[in-house]
Amino acid sequence: MENFILILLAILIGYVIRRLKLFSSDAPTILNQFVIYISLPAMILLQIPKLSFSVDAIIPIVISWLVMTISVFIVLGVSKLLNFSREITGSLLLVSILTNSSFMGIPILNAYIGETALPYVLVYDQLGTFIALATYGTFIASYYSNKSDISFKIITLKVLTFPPFIALIVSLFLIGVEFNDTLSKVLATFASTIVPIALVAVGLQLQFKLPKEDIKPFSVALIIKLIIAPIIAFIICFIFGWDNLASKVSIMEAAMAPMITAGAIASMAGLAPRLSSAIVGYGILISFITTFIVFNLIS
Repeated sequence: MENFILILLAILIGYVIRRLKLFSSDAPTILNQFVIYISLPAMILLQIPKLSFSVDAIIPIVISWLVMTISVFIVLGVSKLLNFSREITGSLLLVSILTNSSFMGIPILNAYIGETALPYVLVYDQLGTFIALATYGTFIASYYSNKSDISFKIITLKVLTFPPFIALIVSLFLIGVEFNDTLSKVLATFASTIVPIALVAVGLQLQFKLPKEDIKPFSVALIIKLIIAPIIAFIICFIFGWDNLASKVSIMEAAMAPMITAGAIASMAGLAPRLSSAIVGYGILISFITTFIVFNLIS
């Protein structure tokens, strides 16, 4: 229970700080950078070496990419059926597809399942969501917006120099290695900062403005992201006969709220900024209910 109180309180604190303008406008960026450059790499180095080489470690990767791929075709089909504009379609292809697998996934799954879930959360995030963000996300932002200045030439460089990805590669070579107590405690201390800092940053970035004309694409986005995506993940697990911790974590990850960074990219590229922010903001709050339902169904 205390984990959920922490999650909600941290988000509320961030939101109140933003409303009262207590922090500078670049505070969310600074907090997210701390998480990306320090907290998340520390958690990866601490948790990934605990994995064992087995098919279980592959499950989150397979599910993440299949869920995203199938969801893309659903978004394209619905957008065509409902005659959504190019701008809105581009927005939905970002915020309906990319999941908040780390900033929301880590604290929520830690609350529901515990630390045993974290290695699979990190595999899903780094070898699924992050690579999709850097490649697929860049392509969508570039293709659907004439304003975007994102270059394909730097995609590979972005992936290879992303601190959590570097930490992941290093940690894969350390699987089975036991760190001494001092190093483990240092990594654990830095890793523990990810939850409060990331969630305060989430609160700082919440947007709730939603005009009537945005209700239809808004509804489509959240239905696909919060309901259809975990259903797809469940069906994949059923087809392959996967019923273990890795599969349950993957289904929960598929059910997470839209990725905040995806909303930021959509806004930066001029892809329905107001709609994108609303989908992310409301999606985070609604996901507390939907992830609770999903967890109880798969348990």
